[in-house]
Amino acid sequence: MKAVAVFPKSRELRVIEDAPEPRLRSPTEVKVRTLEVGVCGTDKEILDFRHGAPPEGEDFLIIGHEALGEVVEVGERVQGLRPGELVVPRVRRPCPHEHCPACRHGYPDFCITGDYTERGILKAHGFCARYFVEDVAYLHRVPASLREVAVLTEPLTIAEKALREVAHLQERLPWEQRPGRAVVLGAGPVGLLGAMVLLRAGYGTTVYSRAPRPNEKAEVAEALGAPYLSSEQVSVEELRRRAGPVDVVYEAAGASKAAFEVLRGLGPNGVFVFTGVPGRKQPLELEGAALLKQLVLFNQVLVGTVNAADMDFDAALEDLGRFQARWPGGLERLITARRPPEEFEEAASRKGGGIKHVITFQ
Repeated sequence: MKAVAVFPKSRELRVIEDAPEPRLRSPTEVKVRTLEVGVCGTDKEILDFRHGAPPEGEDFLIIGHEALGEVVEVGERVQGLRPGELVVPRVRRPCPHEHCPACRHGYPDFCITGDYTERGILKAHGFCARYFVEDVAYLHRVPASLREVAVLTEPLTIAEKALREVAHLQERLPWEQRPGRAVVLGAGPVGLLGAMVLLRAGYGTTVYSRAPRPNEKAEVAEALGAPYLSSEQVSVEELRRRAGPVDVVYEAAGASKAAFEVLRGLGPNGVFVFTGVPGRKQPLELEGAALLKQLVLFNQVLVGTVNAADMDFDAALEDLGRFQARWPGGLERLITARRPPEEFEEAASRKGGGIKHVITFQ
């Protein structure tokens, strides 16, 4: 079967035409025909050989972790799924260690050992192949009405988990919290989907990104009802003046310098959520004393979040339906191009610009 894989030893990306087709090995597994695979910054890091690893004993890794597929075969003990239905898979698999409470309780996104695996990223083949096989426990059924946008499920789960964590953190305040003001740092797919989640939750949301207007991302943000401000045109001080005291910053840029600049605009009792992993080295100077003073005097919280849990995928699929109703065509605008597997590298480098590039299997 056709698959897209990286070979770390030779540092190359190949489209394999004769990769072994996976087969059911247990009664709870499901065979899925891949329809679409989203391409993101993590894939670019894997292609640059700065991240990722093949399965044990193999010299290549089939990449792709944001997937939508169609069930073609189910094991005899699979319930709730049948051939022809659409599914999205989760990414991370738990570590094997009994002393890891996170993995043993079904939350490998909080794994304490680091010995987890991730499909298409770390020691487990991904979904950018004609077929993949997965245990039914890691699959989520997708309504047919979401066929054109369900490939956005996995990046949306990042925001779903982040907002869930913010809600828990705000419980520390001894009064009922109402949604206030939020700033989304970055206007890529994760940032714009995060803006949708925050707007759905009732936050007055501003998108703060580097590129000056006019640009496609600004148009999408403002069509949602989120003002778009460029960091090249608007300082952090001006951002705070326009947005007001910021209760939540949702960082989705992966730029450490920009993140710590925006941190200065966080308001009293605010929560700053880091989701991006810096992809490039940047010199960073911090006024440590001033930063610590700010965090202490204003009771602020910084939290990092990675991956997502079962419930976040369910929430993402529900929200995709809500977003379709609230912003007709808004989700579709995030998908810039659908490309064949042979163009994975071009998609990862986002040649030609755009927001989200997707690989399709015909």
